[in-house]
Amino acid sequence: MQHVDGPSQAKEYADTALDLMEQHEIPTTPRNFDIWYTYASGRDEELNASIDLILSNNQPFTQDQNAALAAQFLSSGDPATAVHDTSRKIEESVSTVLGFMSEATDGAATYGESLESNLGAMANAENLDSLRRAVETLVADTKGMAAQNSLLRDRLADSSNEIQTLREHLESVQQEAMTDALTGIANRKSFDATLLHEAEHALEKGSHLSLLLGDIDHFKRFNDTYGHQVGDQVLKLVGMILKQSATGSAKPARYGGEEFAIVMPRADLSQAVTLAETVRTTVASKRIRKKSTGEDFGNITMSIGAAQFKPGEPIADLIQRADECLYHAKNAGRNQVATEHELQAVASD
Repeated sequence: MQHVDGPSQAKEYADTALDLMEQHEIPTTPRNFDIWYTYASGRDEELNASIDLILSNNQPFTQDQNAALAAQFLSSGDPATAVHDTSRKIEESVSTVLGFMSEATDGAATYGESLESNLGAMANAENLDSLRRAVETLVADTKGMAAQNSLLRDRLADSSNEIQTLREHLESVQQEAMTDALTGIANRKSFDATLLHEAEHALEKGSHLSLLLGDIDHFKRFNDTYGHQVGDQVLKLVGMILKQSATGSAKPARYGGEEFAIVMPRADLSQAVTLAETVRTTVASKRIRKKSTGEDFGNITMSIGAAQFKPGEPIADLIQRADECLYHAKNAGRNQVATEHELQAVASD
């Protein structure tokens, strides 16, 4: 639902947003301003709770955090347009229902007045003709009221069906906006929002949170050798393996290109390594073949980095650490899992 603020109210929110952005050294980009304007207005409780949690822990607002907030609470692109349009249609349908109810209320009031008038006329009838006229009027008004109620029931039934259909469509386009079209798992936008949400939850509850970042080894060479169509099939295969392996609360996503991620709420580093090894060995065990000809393209492998969230750290630090672990795995020979413990051991040598 869109909100339209009056000029004075909008200026107040805008001034507050700009003051907060300056205070926290946040670049005044349109999307950043949109976040802080919404925060200043207080109309999105979840957004305010997320920002308040970051503020209460004295965390700096990095560009990654701003991007993650935007990904979670703001919409952009064609899927977002579909979400907005569907939301607007739901709002219009609800307004229509309220209009029906208003008509029904007016009709009931008119009928009540007619009933009172005709009952009075019946009670005071001086002869049979006046009594008959009062009864006929009352019967006609009652039939009219019954017809109006029947029409209202039909209208409400139609509107209820329309709203239900729109709600289902809204859920569908919202899901589409957060899903990678090729692999069928969460996209980068969904990953950013999920990681931010789970970091806030881990910080609030004092629970574990781990992150896996994986990359298909030599994917560019594979793509250049066998073509992008075969490369797309490889990406789909890896997405399917992640979806099947990441059970429970683990949330797989396509991070970008041939990179994938798994957000693991309530999981420590050892649990993350266990899942990473499952994914790595499963990927390495698969033979890539062309279905139409049976042509064998061989095996693919993945290198994976694993890191655990440190309470209070910026999300960007967790991602960077997992990324460094990933490249350590690649530099160490690929087709393996590396953790932040190994990075620490290398640094101490």
